[in-house]
Amino acid sequence: MSGLKPIEADRLLARPVDLWLNQWLLLTSGDAREYNTMTVAWGSIGGMWRLPFVQVVVRPCRHTYGFMERFPTFTLCAFPAKCREALLLLGTRSGRDGNKIADSGLRPVPSSAVEAPCFAEAELVLECRKIYWQDMEATQFLDDRIEECYPERDYHRIYFGEILAVRAAESFGKSSEVEQCRRE
Repeated sequence: MSGLKPIEADRLLARPVDLWLNQWLLLTSGDAREYNTMTVAWGSIGGMWRLPFVQVVVRPCRHTYGFMERFPTFTLCAFPAKCREALLLLGTRSGRDGNKIADSGLRPVPSSAVEAPCFAEAELVLECRKIYWQDMEATQFLDDRIEECYPERDYHRIYFGEILAVRAAESFGKSSEVEQCRRE
């Protein structure tokens, strides 16, 4: 993580659909003493209420859900491809059953603006404060394919988080070509 640089949220350069659906992220909630993390592949990044925000979803059966309910902040971290096995482990094992974070080989480190930790191996860190939540309701689904994602009827809770800090590898910052065009 030593190569990460702070950037303003509105200067983040990302391919959000690829980031969520193919690369995945780690959602971590808690504080330095007590936290849990899980791999997430559904969510969004954007702007809402004049704030930079992320949207994450967590099923009530997940161990991380309790942390999201108790703690006001969370982090989202993206990783290089070499960390894929760790993300698979963290997405399939529960923190209730042992120290899955230690087993993953990833190293938690303090965040810069929130209590929830981030990870040394990350190439993108979004530090967030919860600003809204809502439970999904099946009666509001307008596309039948959505219900297929819930055979157990275990609908997610949706959390919006204001992005308070971003640290990223150079590839996530605005390119110099874009900056050149803005200056001309």
